Amino acid sequence: MFNLLIFSIIVGIVFSLVIVPFILSTQAKRGADEEAVRTPFNRGAAIVTVAILSAIAVFVFYYTTNMDRNWTSLWMVLLVVTLLGALSAGGKDRKVKLVLFLGALVFGAYILSAPLFNADKKYKAVEMDQQVEISAFDETKTPASVPPKFARNKMKKAFGQVPNTSYYELGSLQIQKVDGKFVYIAPVEFSGFFKWWSADTTPGYFTMSATDSADNPKFVKAEMTYTPSSYFHKQVERHIRMKMPNLIFYGDVQLEIDDDGKPYYIRSYGEFISARNGFDVKGIVMVDPANGDVKKYLLADIPEFIDGAVSPEAVSLQNSYFGNYIHGFWNSVVGKKDVKLPSDEGTEANVSPIFDENGHMYYFTDFTSPKEGVDSMLGYALTDGKTGKATYYSGNLEESYMDSQGALQIIEKKFIEKKWSGEMPVLYNFYGEASWLTPVLDSNGFLQNYFIVSAANPEISVYGNTPNEALKLYKTALQRGGSSVDGSSSAEEAKAAVTVVRVFKERVGDFTLVSFLADDGRNFIVSSEAVPLSIYIQEGDKLVVTYLETGELFLPVKELTNVSVE
Repeated sequence: MFNLLIFSIIVGIVFSLVIVPFILSTQAKRGADEEAVRTPFNRGAAIVTVAILSAIAVFVFYYTTNMDRNWTSLWMVLLVVTLLGALSAGGKDRKVKLVLFLGALVFGAYILSAPLFNADKKYKAVEMDQQVEISAFDETKTPASVPPKFARNKMKKAFGQVPNTSYYELGSLQIQKVDGKFVYIAPVEFSGFFKWWSADTTPGYFTMSATDSADNPKFVKAEMTYTPSSYFHKQVERHIRMKMPNLIFYGDVQLEIDDDGKPYYIRSYGEFISARNGFDVKGIVMVDPANGDVKKYLLADIPEFIDGAVSPEAVSLQNSYFGNYIHGFWNSVVGKKDVKLPSDEGTEANVSPIFDENGHMYYFTDFTSPKEGVDSMLGYALTDGKTGKATYYSGNLEESYMDSQGALQIIEKKFIEKKWSGEMPVLYNFYGEASWLTPVLDSNGFLQNYFIVSAANPEISVYGNTPNEALKLYKTALQRGGSSVDGSSSAEEAKAAVTVVRVFKERVGDFTLVSFLADDGRNFIVSSEAVPLSIYIQEGDKLVVTYLETGELFLPVKELTNVSVE
């Protein structure tokens, strides 16, 4: 507060010295109007009055907006102030203030024109490493695929766990890893000014599994004084600004929970690309909401428990730079050569947080063509939530991948009578196939199933009650469709010589799925499309199989030789 007061007083004094003339414009007309020369003018009182009014206006503006207190943030006001000073002054004073006005005008033009000239710098600041495909998903794991809308609905229904319920409401939902588990976190916020005035602190936050839709939300007690819904100096954004007046922030504050369950609010800070335009993230500011303690960290030094150091808003902005400015600003407007537009289907600021098998968080975004009516995906990006470094995946260039909007349209048509819709589509590599996994919700926001569709072959799709059940069905559908069902993060190719103990054959479409139990207790599954002669397998046959060690109950067979028949 003291820093803002000093800043406002200094700005007020400077403004008053510029606005109040040292030589009145009427004093320049000495021969024309003698009465004008005798016009009384108390310059000292005018300077004090203008300084006080300016300081008050500056204080109110910066206190309410939480804008950074760098002098460049005053560029628009400087235009007005220097213009008033030039109009009111006379003689040499006018010449000086006219120069100040012209300088402010040039600087204003520089600020306004920056987006036209710094596109290359923006692209360079966010340029991504490029690869073809992400590594295959480990099918023994469960993806964090509970949709946030469904989790939020369940938390609202569990809101009775909160003491003095009428004082509060559910805050913003986000996903993170806490004590090795993927969970959704949502703080309890004040429901209005008078509720804040009466309660002063919020009681805690909700947590719920992000992988198990059957999990019930749990309320965790943790009193917080500095929150987004608090007022005046206890609003967490304003509290951060008071402690860090010159930092450039981008994105909302986010709640992060350490492994002991203690909450912290964080916010990403960085630098302008040039002339108060663009943003390049550099680190975070972390606040203890209980006592207001504020700490600043570079991205390389953030605490281990923080997953989303880079705000989703900053990631979305980076994706926009990368997709639009590959050949500069004007190309993004006119020619649009190689331009690709980031999707707006993400769950947080147009991006979707996902976790890899090691529990590391990334923001997922797919890119599509700027051409109207085209739903093919040009590529997709994963941005590291801790470092902000991103990798762009072009996908198999020999195939045309469907984008996230196309996946959602398939779901809508599939369940058109029930009026169900998809939410949070994320592209995975399932069994070597680029595939969209999308939770399906009913019109009330309740989870109904999980839908998987091939990005390259949209006719291959399945749905199940859980992600893992859908994965098993998907593997069968891929085998039926002729896919080799290879490629898994943990699926190494292996060979075995076995004797068939039991066999089961199922006609699926134009092909037969053969499941058999081996004498060593393992189960195998093979499609007649991949191995046509598998239809002749019977009990007692000796087989040499090449299969994938997926860790599942039924191991997928790639190649098979029936020694008994040969």
